[in-house]
Amino acid sequence: MSKIIDFQTDPSKYRHWRAEYDGDVATVYMDVDENAGLFEGYQLKLNSYDLGVDIELADLVQRMRFEHPEIKVVVLRSGKDRVFCAGANIRMLGGASHAHKVNFCKFTNETRNTYEAAEADSRQKYIAAIKGACAGGGYELALACNHIMLTDDNTSAVALPEVPLLAVLPGTGGLTRVTDKRKVRRDLADVFCSIEEGVKGKRAVDWRLVDEVVSNAKFDEIVKERAKEFAAASGKVTGTGIKLGPLSRTFGDDGSVTYSLVEVAIDRAGRRATVTLSGPDGDAPTSVETLHALGDQSYLLRLARELDDAILHLRLNEMELGLVVFRSQGDPAAVLAHEKLLLDNGGDWLVNEILAYWKRVLKRVDMTSRSLVAIVEHGSCFAGVLAELIWAVDRSYMMQGEFEGDNRPLAAVTLTESNFGRYPMGNGLTRLQTRFLGNPEAVEALRGHVGEALDAEKAEKLGLVTFAFDDIDWEDEVRIFMEERASFSPDAMTGMEANLRFAGPETMETRIFGRLTAWQNWIFNRPNATGPDGALQRYGTGVRGDYNMQRV
Repeated sequence: MSKIIDFQTDPSKYRHWRAEYDGDVATVYMDVDENAGLFEGYQLKLNSYDLGVDIELADLVQRMRFEHPEIKVVVLRSGKDRVFCAGANIRMLGGASHAHKVNFCKFTNETRNTYEAAEADSRQKYIAAIKGACAGGGYELALACNHIMLTDDNTSAVALPEVPLLAVLPGTGGLTRVTDKRKVRRDLADVFCSIEEGVKGKRAVDWRLVDEVVSNAKFDEIVKERAKEFAAASGKVTGTGIKLGPLSRTFGDDGSVTYSLVEVAIDRAGRRATVTLSGPDGDAPTSVETLHALGDQSYLLRLARELDDAILHLRLNEMELGLVVFRSQGDPAAVLAHEKLLLDNGGDWLVNEILAYWKRVLKRVDMTSRSLVAIVEHGSCFAGVLAELIWAVDRSYMMQGEFEGDNRPLAAVTLTESNFGRYPMGNGLTRLQTRFLGNPEAVEALRGHVGEALDAEKAEKLGLVTFAFDDIDWEDEVRIFMEERASFSPDAMTGMEANLRFAGPETMETRIFGRLTAWQNWIFNRPNATGPDGALQRYGTGVRGDYNMQRV
């Protein structure tokens, strides 16, 4: 196996970021170590970044939510002179595999989404304080912030120069955020994305590319003032943070991964991974104070962190495993008890962060380009938040009735109020609303079954699972499905699943990922960008890419 990309890190290991905390304001500095790329063959000059840089940023953003709940405003700045961020590293993009590029773009955008949603989810506002060149993915870092401030000097500008320079598009959300979030006029956006030098000064404000421009002499002072203003206006409930320690995780010789609550089994011949989630290994906390005392060891937080890591591991390190099977084993009543404490105490900052984290993890599952199936067996604990996995996957199979030699409790699915709004998808709907898009009455009818352990017959009748099979048919039906699914073209599966999973209204988030899937997948395969004479390969040589000018 090639080098394993590890998504686990902590501040003691950071090479590219540092944070300074001052009361309710944090200043985060991007100070990329150019010699600390994730792979060999390129240097991360001019604060350019690769996946390793973004892994650290994702970790830092997460820690500010859990370890520093006192933070109300985050100021994002550069630790280097005359450059904010040059964007994704071109040498890395030019040399990376197609699959790595697309997964890199997806992860970077999920990270942007996390801090973009911090104001709504955690009342934590982000300010981009730009000094120097801010180009491509660097401007996308700023676009995901709530407020953008730009220095008014000769060197500071914002730019999306990918089209003229690299023959690719700003594909991790840049174009969509310019039009949908910043609401830049379409013709001005066309000009902006066609010029290498970008836009600076008052024009950047007039075109809505930034929120304010400040003279160089007063820039630092005004940034501090703005951060204090935003912090004073925040209604965030704060408290004492908890430490996010390292995950309990071991790798087997066969590629399997074992956590404290999650197991990932690998079947290379069958081209599938089976992810088993365990029910609680302890009683539910009796109070919010007990939850805080447990810190990162509380059940639902620990499970979310382990599942998140497992999904990212499969995405980047096991790309030939086309089918991911979700199982669970445990006491559903215990799962419900742990979730109930959270649902009953939504005003607590830690409770809020755990629930918001589950929303993000489930979205990560939605966006994973693998065939996904849930197997609801006897002894399973798909209840409340864990039941969301049944509706996140492409199909689900449930055991019906008693099975010979199987003395586990009969399979059941249990709904809670959380399934009706707590964990929305990227389309703004719940997974149940998306599932029953043509029959919204079915969702309302399901509310009458909250708290009921629904057996296979009821679950299938209510549309909560795809198929239910008895002891006679179960083994063959599941085996045939898995064998068939693994035999289909992965390209066809990715296209089909991405189209089917996001029914309903479009949002900025679905447009970002939809365009990423459709256009970056295609453009990154075109010789104009990635061929031996393409723009990514010739970048920096002074020779323009040799383009096939046929419009397709």
